[in-house]
Amino acid sequence: MEKTKVLFVSQEIMPYLPESEMSKVGRYLPQGIQEKGKEIRTFMPRYGCINERRNQLHEVIRLSGMNLIIDDTDHPLIIKVASIQAARMQVYFIDNDDYFHRKKVLLEDDGQAFADNDERAIFFARGVLETVKKLRWAPDVVHCQGWFTGLLPLYLKKAFNEDPLFTDTKVVFSMYDDEFPSTFSSDFAEKSLIEGVNAEDVKVLENADYLAINKLAIDWSDAVIMGSPSINEDLLAYAKASGKTFMEYKNGEEYVQAYSDLYDSLVSE
Repeated sequence: MEKTKVLFVSQEIMPYLPESEMSKVGRYLPQGIQEKGKEIRTFMPRYGCINERRNQLHEVIRLSGMNLIIDDTDHPLIIKVASIQAARMQVYFIDNDDYFHRKKVLLEDDGQAFADNDERAIFFARGVLETVKKLRWAPDVVHCQGWFTGLLPLYLKKAFNEDPLFTDTKVVFSMYDDEFPSTFSSDFAEKSLIEGVNAEDVKVLENADYLAINKLAIDWSDAVIMGSPSINEDLLAYAKASGKTFMEYKNGEEYVQAYSDLYDSLVSE
């Protein structure tokens, strides 16, 4: 029997970003799942604060070079990779000079989100899926962690669903306590449209804020996980009412086994 393949798409991963609830899971979950006999791939954005020399990132020329058009503008897709030797795992980074070379991650010093975070999220989601296609690697499960990955479930289910690599892929989305007060640009929904996605699919983005992109991810996922012990109450209620498989928060000693069991149950459906 073939190994179950799990694609992790994470907003934050240690040691490339400082330790947080999300970055710790981003670092240790893939290792734990790999140690349970599953095959993994891991992706994150190449934020400008990540020191390429210290972390030994290098560009993967055969995967780079594609242009992604967002809001009628071409944006070159650059793929880099680094290894976490202790975990025997690689991390792929989605990079672009326009979107990922500033020294901050997703928020300004005052806690406001960057004005182009909508385009950055679109570019990241599309970049991950296009790169997985180039790798010719068919994931059984895609586990998205954090609001910045929120477009991936939609694109998988609507735009890439006829690709043989993704026809049977299940999607898991982890919500975290990483809320911010600012809104996205008013045309976020329009910018997010690609072939296979229509305006009705992204209707929730008409009020484009933190809650909206999380709700979009929930709408198009097969399972939702409470990644933090405390979550926005509106979001939590939305997830529980969605009819999707829902998992309550699991602590550091429980989550690897719990998530592994969840993947198995989704794949066997």
